Amino acid sequence: MAKKKGNRIQVILECTEHKESGVAGTSRYITTKNRKNTPERMELKKYNPVLKKVTLHKEIK
Repeated sequence: MAKKKGNRIQVILECTEHKESGVAGTSRYITTKNRKNTPERMELKKYNPVLKKVTLHKEIK
């Protein structure tokens, strides 16, 4: 029998600096989080290949 995922949900992280730069395209990452431990929106520093640097990515939706 398969295990249930429970509180784990899939979230999309989008770059905050990319919108301000005016460069075409977007930088998005898909990850999972535990809804019970982190009910607020996630913020992580991830690499943006278009800007070629590490930037702040925030959860969308």
